[in-house]
Amino acid sequence: MLKLQIPKNRMNYLIKQIPLHFDAAVLEQGWEYYHKGRVADVDLKGTSIQSTVAGKRLHNTTVNLENFQDSSCSCSFDGFCQHIGATFFSLYAPYGRPELLLQQLKQQIFARKKPLRGASPAQERKEAAKATKPEETALPADWHRFFEGRFHGFSISHQHSIETFYDSALESLPGFAADWKSSMREIYMLHIVLFMMRKIEQFYQETKSSYLSYYHENGCKIAAKNCEDKLAQLTQGMDLNASFVAEPKHMLATLKMLGEFALQGKDSPIDWLFVYRFIWWKLSAQTAAQKEEIQRLDALLSKKDQPAKRKDALIAARAHFHIIQGDTDSAFKLLELLAHPHAKDYFLYLNYYYNDQQWNDMLVWLRWLFKSIAQANHDDFRTFCQYWLDTTKHLESDSEWVQVMESLLPRSYYYYTAYLLQTKRYRQWVDLQLANRISPLNLYTLELKAIEEHDAALLLPLYHQAAERAVLEKNRASYKTAVRLLKKLHSLYKQLGQNDRWEHYVYRLADKFSRLRAFQEELKKGKWIR
Repeated sequence: MLKLQIPKNRMNYLIKQIPLHFDAAVLEQGWEYYHKGRVADVDLKGTSIQSTVAGKRLHNTTVNLENFQDSSCSCSFDGFCQHIGATFFSLYAPYGRPELLLQQLKQQIFARKKPLRGASPAQERKEAAKATKPEETALPADWHRFFEGRFHGFSISHQHSIETFYDSALESLPGFAADWKSSMREIYMLHIVLFMMRKIEQFYQETKSSYLSYYHENGCKIAAKNCEDKLAQLTQGMDLNASFVAEPKHMLATLKMLGEFALQGKDSPIDWLFVYRFIWWKLSAQTAAQKEEIQRLDALLSKKDQPAKRKDALIAARAHFHIIQGDTDSAFKLLELLAHPHAKDYFLYLNYYYNDQQWNDMLVWLRWLFKSIAQANHDDFRTFCQYWLDTTKHLESDSEWVQVMESLLPRSYYYYTAYLLQTKRYRQWVDLQLANRISPLNLYTLELKAIEEHDAALLLPLYHQAAERAVLEKNRASYKTAVRLLKKLHSLYKQLGQNDRWEHYVYRLADKFSRLRAFQEELKKGKWIR
């Protein structure tokens, strides 16, 4: 069987190309050829794979890894044949189970092509009925039924499936609205993204118990982030307020559907709360629609015995309308009721005020988020620190930033230590290293050099502490480490013209650890004691 394994990016490229060029029946025959062991002599030649496939006679195939449409076979088939398909499956074998990939690719082929090749007239009519184009005047719910029909039966069978679904939906669905008026086409595109988000969430839920759940979950999260970026890109190029005026019926239906998707509080790779608030913020001029949504949220919040996650989603959504209306105090009061606050849920506001350079508003939100940031994950903590640092640059004083960094130690160590160096607060920098018991051997040489050039005396306690800590470990390796530190310490005393202090210190050190014979030997090797 095949020993050659092509790079993963090349494999991903082939997986995307196969549904674009193959008929499902031919591809299945290619899998049968592979399964029966008919592929041999597979070899890499430049950027192409060459192989021999046994049909009724031997055929030579070439699979181009850079431009798949230039692939070829010596057989008489007009198009992409089963021999190229068999070679493809043999290339995929090191990555997963080809029979599962076959089913996935067939689903994509059926989604792309309306009638089946070689089907009877009755079958063609049946397939054509299923593939009816979406109507421009239809409501979004009808569009989603059409989307579902196009991807009916699509399931997750290998770790590239999510990426394949994402690419396939974006390639196959927009074209149906190509001749629609622009306002309706924009709303249609928005629903393609919402559909993809909903399907990704569905895939995530369905594959949780799979033995490949880690790969599927990771793939879902990547695709979810791509969808959120796509949503931001779409809305950046359209005026949602103008779309609302032009197509009020469709926009109201969109908002209702969005509320159903976003406010369930389900475990999902999609940040539905972000999507909901992002779109409503873009509709800030639609006061009547806002009022209706606020009434709906209030009614939902008044219901008792709701799951904590759902109630949190409703609270965050209701608080968002306070923020849209400029009533931050009311929003904060409401957000205090959250059972499980997460700092990242409010980076939406930080990002908005940052881009708008509203530094006072940034500071209000940073102060409010401070309470929950200590329990945040690494990425959210880093984002919080970076936002606060950027805001500090536009304030008269950095005293609050410094106080916050000190209160968040040790988590804020890397941000705080970098800032102290940047602002040349070298004494505070050294005190921070001493408090955290950081050895100079674990610090950057350039940082130490900058302080040494400023005032070498500041580094003395840092080397004293580290050297004595090394000695106290009481083994030969640690004694050698101590000697390294003492050599640098000696050079610092010489640089400061304090040789007498150095001799006094080293003899006092030798006396303190006089029972440690191996350490005494190291001191003698350095010719510091006799």
